[in-house]
Amino acid sequence: MSLIGKEVQPFKAKAYRNGEFIEVTEADFKGHWSVVCFYPADFSFVCPTELEDLQEHYEELKKLNVEVFSVSTDTHFVHKAWHDTSEAISKIEFTMIGDPSHELCRMFDVLREEEGLADRGTFIIDPDGVIQAVEINADGIGRDASTLIPKIKAAQYVRNHPGEVCPAKWQEGEETLKPSIDLVGKI
Repeated sequence: MSLIGKEVQPFKAKAYRNGEFIEVTEADFKGHWSVVCFYPADFSFVCPTELEDLQEHYEELKKLNVEVFSVSTDTHFVHKAWHDTSEAISKIEFTMIGDPSHELCRMFDVLREEEGLADRGTFIIDPDGVIQAVEINADGIGRDASTLIPKIKAAQYVRNHPGEVCPAKWQEGEETLKPSIDLVGKI
């Protein structure tokens, strides 16, 4: 079943952010755009490259009114230890959510039950807490955070311009489409 158009359900989780342990709930995904990035495990191989790349785009994402959350099945304590010992992860300023109970991984349908680890899932959530985009990669395929920028800009444009849609490879400022009977068969 698709998660597109579904509102994030209530949850509570412990997280690590900028030297502090905090609690995160579904309310933290509202009032702004959110990117939720699931990954298999701390102290692994592809994961730190992805999270470091996400951090490199964090300022640009914040300018788009986007908050970033990473999630693995590790605890918030493990996130802190990883942050304290990894050169790549020590740069991270966004919230790192621990999901040892697998509640969030199941809610977002990214849990590999037999391993107890998350798939590489990326979710774009609108300010109402509704999922607008989903991408899930196999374990060995790292993500490129730069691809989030045009997707978020397109999602924001569509939200702010009802009745318009963004075609493939759309970039901010380019022409959009207005679906209608007059457009059928003309593309």
